[in-house]
Amino acid sequence: MPQGYGHVFSTNPLDRGEKERRTPEDIAVRIGDASSRFLLLKNSEVLISNNPTSKLAWLGINKIRELQINITPIFLGILNDSYHYALSVSDQIDSKVSSIGLEFIHIRDAGALLELEESAIAGYASMQMNWHHRHKFCPSCGSPTTMKRAGQVRKCTDCTVEHFPRTDPVIIVIVHDGEKCLLGQSRGRLQNTNTYSALAGFVDQGESIEEAVAREVMEEAGISVKNVTYHSSQPWPLPYSLMIGCHAEAASTEINMDPEEMTDVKWFTREEVIRSLESKSDILKVPMKIAIAHHLLKDWAYNNI
Repeated sequence: MPQGYGHVFSTNPLDRGEKERRTPEDIAVRIGDASSRFLLLKNSEVLISNNPTSKLAWLGINKIRELQINITPIFLGILNDSYHYALSVSDQIDSKVSSIGLEFIHIRDAGALLELEESAIAGYASMQMNWHHRHKFCPSCGSPTTMKRAGQVRKCTDCTVEHFPRTDPVIIVIVHDGEKCLLGQSRGRLQNTNTYSALAGFVDQGESIEEAVAREVMEEAGISVKNVTYHSSQPWPLPYSLMIGCHAEAASTEINMDPEEMTDVKWFTREEVIRSLESKSDILKVPMKIAIAHHLLKDWAYNNI
C-alpha cells in the first residue's frame, strides 16, 4: 500500500532493489535484457510521450542502441520483474527523440502532467541524476569518484570514502492565528506577483523540525510560534530536497519582515484563502496543487487545523 499523504513526486512504486544492489554485476547484465526499461533525462528535464496522454517514455534496450546512447545507466529499481534505469543525455539527443514523437519537459511540468506514481519515478530519477552530476569528485580529497552499487553510492578512487545520495530537509509551515494565516513572498520568480506561499527554509545541523520552524518564521517574518505539528512530507526534485510540511500557532502577530530574503509577508483571512483556492480571488494566488504548500493551506482553510 502507498505510504504518506500522496503528494506529487511521492508514492514511487519501484522496488529500489536493496538486495539486488549487493551484486551490481547482475544488475549490469540486466541492462541488455529485452524486458529492461530506460528513462532519458537531460539537465532538469525528463522524456515523455503525449500520445494520447502524457506518460513517461520508457525505452527498451534496442531503442537505446538505435539512438546510439553509450552511457552507463543508473539503476532505479524493479517493477513487475522489469529492471528500470535512468540515463543522462546531452542536448544533441533532442532531434532524435522528437523524430519518434517524444519530448523533454522540465521536471516541474512533469509533476503537473503525469499520473502520481509516474511523477514520483520522474522526481526520483531527476534527484539521482542531479546528485551524481554534482558529486563526480570527492568532497574529502578532491579525487574523482566512481559509481558503485548500481548508482546508490559514489566511491573515491583515492581515499576510498563512500558517498551516498543526499536529501536536503526543508521545513514549510502555515502559521495561523484564529481566522488568519501567515503567507510570504520570497525574492525570486514570484516577486512582484500576487502569489504568496507558506514560509520555508532548510533545516540546520543540530536542529529539530520544531526548532527549524520557529527559527525560519522568526527570521523571515519576525513572528514567534508555538504548538508546531507535523502534517506530511514531499520529495522535491529541485534538486533533491524533502519538504517537511507543518502547521504552527502564532505566539505573536506583529510582522517584522526580513527585506533581504522576502519581498512581502502578510496575514490573510480564511475567507481570502478559500476564495483563492477556488480561483475567485483577485488579491491572492496560492501555489499550484503540485506543491505541498497548496495542501497545507487547503487543510487549514477547510478543516480548521
